[in-house]
Amino acid sequence: MKVLLAGASGLLGQKITRELRAEGHEVAGLGRGAGNAVRADLLDRQAVLRAVDGLGFDVVVHAATALQGKSMMRHQDMAATNLLRTDGTANLIAAARETGARRIVVESMMFGYGYGDHGTRPLTEDRDAFGPAQLNPWLERHVGAMSAKEELAFTADGLEAVSLRFGLFYGAGVTETTVLPMLRKRALPVVADQGRALSWVDADDAARAVAAAVGAGRAGQAYNIADDTPLGFGAHVRAVADAFGAPAPMTIPLWLLRPAPLAHTIMSTHLRLANAKARAELGWAPTHPSSVDGLKALAATGQEVAA
Repeated sequence: MKVLLAGASGLLGQKITRELRAEGHEVAGLGRGAGNAVRADLLDRQAVLRAVDGLGFDVVVHAATALQGKSMMRHQDMAATNLLRTDGTANLIAAARETGARRIVVESMMFGYGYGDHGTRPLTEDRDAFGPAQLNPWLERHVGAMSAKEELAFTADGLEAVSLRFGLFYGAGVTETTVLPMLRKRALPVVADQGRALSWVDADDAARAVAAAVGAGRAGQAYNIADDTPLGFGAHVRAVADAFGAPAPMTIPLWLLRPAPLAHTIMSTHLRLANAKARAELGWAPTHPSSVDGLKALAATGQEVAA
């Protein structure tokens, strides 16, 4: 099939491109950078429509974010991505209609279920609400943008829409370029997990899920994409240190993160995802049952950065 991929130049987009091409699909990247076959700013509707004029695609994939290189410490770090999830999605839907696409696959995140303590029961796509109201106005914007992205896709006439709700990314291109260098510089403290856990997914597995959703999955359905073993953020960072032989992170009290409100919120969230629906309907499964196993496998490949 012919696939138009918004976000092709990003880390996940590059991995998605690789997976799609390995399955024989043609992929055209949509974005502002020179490496994109379709050059346009996703937030500029007229520019997007001009760029796709006369082109034809079978599937459109929205994996564009503005998170790469962001510290994810402040709520403002999410502002550009929120716009890509709202205005950018609307513009991409217009492009899908213009090019005759029949399906759209959109990227989302587990935090669309809401920040905070969700308890020990893994959340499922059909039982648990996505986009619940948040008391904090900043969190309402973040969660609302994730919910709006899905709603725009699911209600787009003439398009089969599938949404993938990812756990936190780790793996090649993520761990050894972000977390590991900070650990080596002793610049990544963590808080005690105190029973809190989050869901994780290898970025390569996430890309495989997108490739699967291009041809599978029911229209109007969302799928949790995460490994089998939720793990606290602190425990995950310690697993990185153990796997790569880096210094163990310092543990600090949670209140010290209050000047970094987004990081404080993430560290105090307890959210586990169930992945049974993706296994059954997309034919997808994580390569490793846990991020601990995945990190050990990554370290064994020798993909490290200099200290």
